[in-house]
Amino acid sequence: DKNTHLLTYFDYPKEVRHSIYSTNLIEGFNKQLKKKFKLKEQFPTETSMEKYLVSQFNQYNEKFMNRIHKGFGLVGRDQWFPN
Repeated sequence: DKNTHLLTYFDYPKEVRHSIYSTNLIEGFNKQLKKKFKLKEQFPTETSMEKYLVSQFNQYNEKFMNRIHKGFGLVGRDQWFPN
């Protein structure tokens, strides 16, 4: 059946499904980017815009690098790696 991948969501532990399903973090980050871009208004070159975006992505990654996302800390390692 070509739609079996739709049920993959249920292969994950119940505690983390909300985190996988929700796009709140992504939507929040996109909103921040839009706000920062409005403040900048204009970039002299496309390269400068790309550099700015990369710096924003790096800051975002550093902020969340060591954070345990909701639900993932509740699930034991044996549920992710049973063998």
